[in-house]
Amino acid sequence: MGDMTAAPDKLPTQRRPAGSAIVLALTVILAGAVAVLYGMNWLGGKESNPQCRATRAIAERIDPLARGEVAAFAVARSPALLPQIAFSSPSGSTQTLADFRGRTILLNLWASWCVPCRQEMPALDRLQAELGGPKFEVVAVNTDTGRVEKARQFLTDIGVKTLAFRTADPAADVLYTLQHAGRLVGLPTSLLIDGNGCEIGTLAGGAEWGSSDALALVKAAIGS
Repeated sequence: MGDMTAAPDKLPTQRRPAGSAIVLALTVILAGAVAVLYGMNWLGGKESNPQCRATRAIAERIDPLARGEVAAFAVARSPALLPQIAFSSPSGSTQTLADFRGRTILLNLWASWCVPCRQEMPALDRLQAELGGPKFEVVAVNTDTGRVEKARQFLTDIGVKTLAFRTADPAADVLYTLQHAGRLVGLPTSLLIDGNGCEIGTLAGGAEWGSSDALALVKAAIGS
């Protein structure tokens, strides 16, 4: 007797329904989306560290303020610690998120080739000018590779005065680390992080961070 395990598409009596391929594709896409949302803590789950329990109260407090210019801001339903990504300090030394413990920060990932990133940079500069200080800082990390000076010149050309220029550590691969952790799906991405290093929430895409809506949200996160 011959082999009875031929591939399904070669068996004349086992034809698949016309829509099965579409249904399968949609199922795969949905499963992937759910995995990303779980990674970003939008669908619940357990905190990865007990020190993030207090962050839930912050997230719940600012949730109603995610409106207007920052309506796309998504609070973390189960706040968790972020990976310790590395990037340069303004002086050129290496920093990680741990260096900002005790301060609320808005971590912004951007690149000079990203049009929405370029468009929101003046607003981030205004946010830093308005609220930057001992309790809060906008930590804008440039992720360009091979054209760092071009990115620095871009900030100078548009008149950025208060944002410190920081670049991602190529060896640490910031983008891959955050993507793997389910915290990054594209550029720009801004993550609001509390003084314990826990994610309060995320905004994927550009935003008017200098608006009254954004100022109210960030002030509530700081507790001022």
